Amino acid sequence: MPHHAQVRIRYGEVDPQGVVFNAHYLAYIDDVFDTWLRELTPRFEDLGWEIMLKAASLEWHGPAGVGDVLDVTVAVVRWGTTSLDVEFDLAVGDRQVVTAKVTYVGVTIGEHRPIPPPDEIRAHLSA
Repeated sequence: MPHHAQVRIRYGEVDPQGVVFNAHYLAYIDDVFDTWLRELTPRFEDLGWEIMLKAASLEWHGPAGVGDVLDVTVAVVRWGTTSLDVEFDLAVGDRQVVTAKVTYVGVTIGEHRPIPPPDEIRAHLSA
């Protein structure tokens, strides 16, 4: 089931063209996904698992500027043994702004060795 969040665009996040500077979209995506994980437990790392970004692709569809509110829809679209693919749709109202796909790898705390996600994480992100 998809997760929903909102991000309000701030003045410092736009470039001289008056639109969101592209690097901020990855920061928004990372924050939305982190917040979704922390809805399960504020310290999901206490489960012995954390995530690392392996790959990301973003496609820009239209501008967003200061004061706009991005409606973000996010869903896990693939579970691997230790990785997961997550799709993000960012829109302002009915207007699509960015779509993205991110592959995360679950890793051990500290050593960063790939490991499967805890059952609680998989259930939370699949609900």
